[in-house]
Amino acid sequence: MSKVTPQLVVDGAVPLHPVISPDGRRVACTVTAIGRARTHPSSAIWVAATDGSSPPRRLTPGTAKDFIPRWAPDSRSLFFGSDRIERGTTQIHRIPLDGGAAEELTTWRSGVFDFLPLAGGRSVAVVAADEPTEETERRKAERDDAKVWGEGVPYGRLRLLDLSTGRLRVVDGLGDRHVVELAQRPDGGPLAVLSWATPELDPVSFRCRLHVVDPENGKVRDLGEAALEASAPTWWNAGGEWHLSYLATTPPGPVGGRAVFDLTVPETGAAAEHRILTSGMTVCPTGLAQVASGPPLALFADGLDTAIYRLDPETRRFERTSRRAGFAASLTVSDSGEVVAALASTSYEPMNVHAGPPADRLARLTDTRPELRAVRWGTQERLAYQAPDGLDLDGLLILPPGRSRHDGPFPLVTLVHGGPYGRYADQFALGVIPSGQWLATAGYAVFLPNPRGGEGHGPAFAASVAGAVGMDEWTDIVSGIDLLIADGIADPDRLGIGGWSHGGFMTAWAVGQTSRFKAAVMGAGICDWGMLVATGEGGTLEAGLGGSCGWEGSGPHRHDELSPISYASRIRTPVLILHGEDDTNVPIGQATYFHRALRRFGVEHEFVVYPREGHAIQERHHQIDLLRRTRAWFDRWLAAPLVEGAR
Repeated sequence: MSKVTPQLVVDGAVPLHPVISPDGRRVACTVTAIGRARTHPSSAIWVAATDGSSPPRRLTPGTAKDFIPRWAPDSRSLFFGSDRIERGTTQIHRIPLDGGAAEELTTWRSGVFDFLPLAGGRSVAVVAADEPTEETERRKAERDDAKVWGEGVPYGRLRLLDLSTGRLRVVDGLGDRHVVELAQRPDGGPLAVLSWATPELDPVSFRCRLHVVDPENGKVRDLGEAALEASAPTWWNAGGEWHLSYLATTPPGPVGGRAVFDLTVPETGAAAEHRILTSGMTVCPTGLAQVASGPPLALFADGLDTAIYRLDPETRRFERTSRRAGFAASLTVSDSGEVVAALASTSYEPMNVHAGPPADRLARLTDTRPELRAVRWGTQERLAYQAPDGLDLDGLLILPPGRSRHDGPFPLVTLVHGGPYGRYADQFALGVIPSGQWLATAGYAVFLPNPRGGEGHGPAFAASVAGAVGMDEWTDIVSGIDLLIADGIADPDRLGIGGWSHGGFMTAWAVGQTSRFKAAVMGAGICDWGMLVATGEGGTLEAGLGGSCGWEGSGPHRHDELSPISYASRIRTPVLILHGEDDTNVPIGQATYFHRALRRFGVEHEFVVYPREGHAIQERHHQIDLLRRTRAWFDRWLAAPLVEGAR
């Protein structure tokens, strides 16, 4: 059996962005390395037959960043983005399926954000910022580049590329709206366009609007304001009326589960009301897929599993078509709706592209990590239990390889997921940030809880942490730990906790509430919600979790009560703090603040900063360091027994 090393974890490839051909015969995807070895990442486009009749084949060499494949309407060629001409600047390319050379279609100096080949095969909708002016380039060269808020912002403007001439023309009717997503009506008609007021993440004035754009004449109709964090615009027809559906946060927001919204698109005049199609459901939509000849399909997070649903046009309700164990994402559908593809993973199978009829089992098409089959992994089992208030909860337990519950008690590490609107599905738990299998193969039992606030159990479950993070979700986690102790699985004297992002917040919160943990790993975590409102990407949206902004008047404020920094004087647990230096989601000031507090109170800790990294750690050497350092920290304080073959 192979040893589980950091290199084994990071030196592999993963598939991304699957997209099925209109005729349903093939699926294309991006395949990229997990650990980035150079400044600019590289990836390749692969194509596989959806019926598995031929093995997947690589369509591009992968020497540059070839990604976001898009099929031509006739299914005979692929468009894709690539920075092969100038690293870091994406242009549109097209490649025939017969193996011919890729053709560069744009040379836009600012690069391309997104694109969509249009029906008829004569043009492509393109989203790109204006090219820099000579004055802009002069100022940049001379470092005369003072930044004025709201000025010089790279708006993603909608443009149309004529494939016969190579000419790009802007669609003027959207003005200074920043285009974020496109979808063409299945009959080759207008485009649905989602836009923001500005590309800057400024939730104080964040507004998303929905438009209909005629690609022939550029005429734009405004369909009004879309719900918060709208995405995935999807067309469908019922009784001769066209509808647009999309995903967004359940009102009143900003904290809550995702919902499917829908509106009737009139030929003229104002659009109908944006209404919710998923009211009352105890599952959460994660993706919408347009079907040319019928109503849309959707993926739903369903507890530890994932299900495919189809919209019933008569009842305007989603009906389940099939349910699959584990995790699935990125659903894509053929024009007929008879074949789907998605990324999927189960307990011991890593993420791969799967395809098949939506009502049947999906077959695996890709096999990007065959080397992992030579490893003896920890035993993963499902957990179901109740919170103190009677709420039904679920999660996962991973035991060391070859061990059973009867071999306990084990040192237990609890890993809290991010979000909080995330979840642990029953999927293969191996990753770069502290992951279940990485620790289980070193001799730990690992608890992966799904406390309230996450997805998979309906909008009320998700919204229950609004202005109350760290409260009931914390007791949800503690209840699971206590259950594992009572069952003889966890050693109460060797408990650890860790997590990334919101999981990092919950780690910082935990060590300020109790001294029962002997070690903690806080990754990219929040220690002060008021500071996050001031400096993080989410801005005032974060007040939905922390409960206040700080400018409501003199304190104390709700966010002070819910911030781990307020309880730093209580901390006795050794803490490993990990953070990316260039993180704009949770800026590094959060980690620095917590580090200074721990120094002030003499708490044993290490503070590790990864240069050039954002909220996710992407460079190969940093990923290896993170994995080694995390396991060593728990080994130091919990003294886990070594599992043979784990080092």
